[in-house]
Amino acid sequence: MARKSDADVVSALQRLTDFDDATIKALASTGQTVHIPANWAMIFEHQPADKAYILLDGSVEIRKDGGVVATLQPGDVVGEIALVTGRLRSATVVTTTDVQALHFTAEAFEQLAAHNPAFAEALRDAAKHRIEG
Repeated sequence: MARKSDADVVSALQRLTDFDDATIKALASTGQTVHIPANWAMIFEHQPADKAYILLDGSVEIRKDGGVVATLQPGDVVGEIALVTGRLRSATVVTTTDVQALHFTAEAFEQLAAHNPAFAEALRDAAKHRIEG
């Protein structure tokens, strides 16, 4: 899987999200494109939150207490719940295919949310939806 260029990241975000151009450019310039191999645990349940991802290619399973509770696809945000709530990770995230994602540190994610109201609102909505099931 070839690493995405900045233009490819912007194009993928435009295709996969409903964010405006300014928010997409902020996401693309702040996040780091990473490749994660299949069957790799990206995030561990009950651990402190230090990162989040936006999936660009590939898929992941969300596992809670050992069982699969969801499968996420490109365009989905991964790891946002613990960052939004300030709690420990609520689930383990395991890649089911090779994944390319936009990686954000907790600090970068917080700055993006502070400066991009649409992004902050989308994060809160996604976290609320996932928490409520």
